[in-house]
Amino acid sequence: MSMASDFYLRYYVGHKGKFGHEFLEFEFRPDGKLRYANNSNYKNDVMIRKEAYVHKSVMEELKRIIDDSEITKEDDALWPPPDRVGRQELEIVIGDEHISFTTSKIGSLIDVNQSNPSRAQGIQGRRGQLFPCLLWISFLCLHPCVA
Repeated sequence: MSMASDFYLRYYVGHKGKFGHEFLEFEFRPDGKLRYANNSNYKNDVMIRKEAYVHKSVMEELKRIIDDSEITKEDDALWPPPDRVGRQELEIVIGDEHISFTTSKIGSLIDVNQSNPSRAQGIQGRRGQLFPCLLWISFLCLHPCVA
């Protein structure tokens, strides 16, 4: 496993619609800082920004999840491009690897199957394991104890 200084993760999902630019974004920085932002203009909500430091064991677990998912072996060239529905971005630096993926908003593995059935199996094995973890992290960021 690489050192914490060789690890960075950023996830973004968002769209521009009748309520403006709405998005959820979080990043884990090499020093363990977790930054979270959630912007929704629905009913005049204001942007939520949170920051916290996570324990090194959390950083190690994130690295393990990424290594196990083999997402760094994936290529987004055949993934559906961002569209009017929105976009997802995933950026990872782990060791000497730096990847950055962009795709449309995908809500389920059914969306993956419909976008490119011949590639769906590999994506399900990699991204299909990683994105639910990222979604779980985004819910964790909503916890009121994060300041």
